[in-house]
This record gives sequence, structure tokens and C-alpha cells, in this order.
Amino acid sequence: MSEERKLCVVTGSSSGIGAATARLYAKNGWNVVINYSRAAAPAEAVADECRAFGAEALVVKANVADDADCRRLGAAVEARFGRADVLVNNAGTTRFVPAQQLEGLQAQDFHDIYAVNVIGAYQMVRALQPLLQASGHGGIVNISSIASMMGRGSSLAYMASKGALNALTIGLARALGPAIRVNAIAPGLVETPWLQQGLGAERYAANVVGYKQIAALDAVIAPEDVADAAWFLGACAPKTTGEVLLLDAGLRLTRG
Repeated sequence: MSEERKLCVVTGSSSGIGAATARLYAKNGWNVVINYSRAAAPAEAVADECRAFGAEALVVKANVADDADCRRLGAAVEARFGRADVLVNNAGTTRFVPAQQLEGLQAQDFHDIYAVNVIGAYQMVRALQPLLQASGHGGIVNISSIASMMGRGSSLAYMASKGALNALTIGLARALGPAIRVNAIAPGLVETPWLQQGLGAERYAANVVGYKQIAALDAVIAPEDVADAAWFLGACAPKTTGEVLLLDAGLRLTRG
């Protein structure tokens, strides 16, 4: 491993936003850790794409909702690289339940979603804190959602979890500074297979059309757009911490 290369750990990086983020960090000269919780093949494919840029890429299976898995991932990072400079908490989950259908969500759904979206992010920060702090310029980027601000999204449990992640971001920024910066990104509708599968083809297409009709920039968000923001906040913003960056193509401006 080249000692000059910094390291970015991206959870949930076998596809979508996580994969785009890992590729961008690799393209910009960083080594990367690719994390997945289910299928290994897509994660290995992303790792190969990163290696094509000259990066070292470590693939680690871990469920961020399991603290033992998070600590094992942290130990693997230390053993292989001996450092961590940026952590991107991208792993997330939801249930697709219309907000009006209160009977569609049970307490366990909230527990399951919070376990990944909030507790998982916290556990990953805790597992990597010593390495991030030792870097002297550590950065954490939490992938939140505009759902946390607008009361619309895949489910009420998901919206609430992302609101909690925003609060966690600000609290961690206070607690971990000055050695570690902590920020979040709140994207709007992102074009990912995960969202397409969750909504179904017809509903997804209708959501894209409706989003573009409202958004001031007449666009939805690509995974690469979020990756650009994760690169900026993780690697290029030494004086920015405790921020939740809205990335919605102007949806909240409600083009009239």
C-alpha cells in the first residue's frame, strides 16, 4: 500500500450512492473499503472498478446494525491499512408504506430501520473513531434524505430515522471536533435500483415525472451527484462541520 494514499470507508457501497462514492474517491487517488451485507459479487465488481483507478480496495461483509460486525470491519481496516481518513455512512434501509397507512408500520419496523439508519451509523463512527482521530483531519459524511425535512418519503419510519441521523450528525460534530468533522447530505429523489425496486416501475416513473415538475432545476438526483457532495464534505471542506447539505435540485423551491 502506498503510504501517501488516504483511505475512505463507505458502508453499503455495492451499488447506487455508495458505489459511486467509492469510485470517486478511488479516481481521486484514495484507497477504499467496500462494504456489503448480502451479495458479494456486486461489491467485488465495484472494488474492481476502483482498482482500475490504481486504488487498493478492501471488500468487507458487515451488517452495520450489528455492533460486532462494525468492530470487525474497523479491525480489518486497521490491519490492512493502518488508517482511516473518511467514513461515509451510506448503508440504509426502509419499508415502503404510504404515510397515510398508519397500520402499515409496526414498532418492529421502526426498530429495524433505526438499527441500520441511525444506530448503524453511530456504531461505525465508534468503531473507526480511533483511526479517524489519529489522522488529524478525519471526516464523516452521513447520507441522510430530504425526507427528514419535508415529511415525504418511503415511510414515516424512514423519515423519522433520517431526522434522527441529522441530529446525530450535529451532536457528533460537537463531540468529535476538532480532530474529526461530521456532516450529512440530504438528497432528494435519487435514481437508484434500490428505489426503483422498492416503488415498482410504474410508481417510480410517476415519482420522477412529478419530482421534475416541482423541482426548480427540472431534474432528479444521480448517485454521482451525491458522490460529488460526499467528496467535497469528506475531503475538501476543512472548515465545515455539523452541516446537513440539502441536495434536491431545488425541490423545496417548488417551481410555480
